[in-house]
Amino acid sequence: MSERKLAFIYTPEIERFSYPPDCPFKTQRAGKTRQRLLSFGLLGGESRFEVAPERASRADLEKFHTVRYLDQLQHAATGDLTVEGFQMGLGGPDTPVFKDMLEYSAWACGASLKGADLILSGKADIAFNLLGGFHHAMQEKAAGFCYLNDMVLACLRLVGAGRRVLYLDIDAHHGDGVQEAFYRRNDVMTISLHESGKTLFPWGGFENEIGEGPGRGYNVNVSLPADTYDEAFLSAFNRVVPPLIRAYNPDVIVLELGMDTLAGDPLTHLQLTNNVHVEVIRQLMSFQKPILVAGGGGYHAENTARGWALAWKTFCGEEDDHDLSIGMGGVMLGSTEWAGGLRDRTLPVSTEQRRAVEPELETTVRGVMERVFPLHGLTVPSPSS
Repeated sequence: MSERKLAFIYTPEIERFSYPPDCPFKTQRAGKTRQRLLSFGLLGGESRFEVAPERASRADLEKFHTVRYLDQLQHAATGDLTVEGFQMGLGGPDTPVFKDMLEYSAWACGASLKGADLILSGKADIAFNLLGGFHHAMQEKAAGFCYLNDMVLACLRLVGAGRRVLYLDIDAHHGDGVQEAFYRRNDVMTISLHESGKTLFPWGGFENEIGEGPGRGYNVNVSLPADTYDEAFLSAFNRVVPPLIRAYNPDVIVLELGMDTLAGDPLTHLQLTNNVHVEVIRQLMSFQKPILVAGGGGYHAENTARGWALAWKTFCGEEDDHDLSIGMGGVMLGSTEWAGGLRDRTLPVSTEQRRAVEPELETTVRGVMERVFPLHGLTVPSPSS
């Protein structure tokens, strides 16, 4: 896959839709990322092309969601929130009812399905859908700004075509909707690294949740303590994820690339920089598998767009360790804290932070390895190794 074909899935059609102004979820993040990539000259041509999605059809959505749930979504979008709809999660603090809720979600699902189709057809090696990543939506329940689960639908599309799928979620929030969908299956392995359910919604995703029946050992959770920093995250990632990818040997990787893990995100408590995402992407690319990428969380819009732009640049193979990208007109593009390009500055880690994070994370990682590794023929390293 030396000549990678990258597809950026986007349409201006989506710009007509928006969550309520007071909602932390900002749909404009994808468009902001796209504009930044255009300014870098990283979109266009045969190997880095844009593709417009189609809105997912009702038949597409019914591949996962129930008919009665979709009916309630439709009613709520027209202003008719019923008791049944409310019981399905609609109208809560993180699931506001608004006129665009069904339309935007259906377009996001269509974009992830387009990405799956591009991979299945061989037209793209990397399909990038920043409109999607709604990993909390259940079969008939909305939660966490998520009404329809594009990640589940895309995985089902790939599995339906005979592909073996590894779903990797590095959003700060646990991907509970995806976990629930595949908890008793082994044709999709789900791995989620997320802030611990002790401190963050959806209050689950612990290391003892490893799947049931045929799915036992195919659901993996690495819960991260609050204040987890780059070095600790990457240590946990490297010890758990690459060995499982090698053992499972998927045909396709689906990556939920949430940026709410970044320090400064208003809804979470992790202390990562976007340098982590570069290292994760480099690891994934080394497996030479097609990858479907979805956006997910990220509630500091500027930092999120910068992180996603850096991710795309890394997939393009043009990111280096001293990234100093300069935008149009010579304007340096940086975070609100640092004008050093797309990469975040290194954050200092205090002794107290290490003492708080490392023992808890070590317990979690060992718990995952001891429960899951033997089910895949992997040796559990000794504590000293």
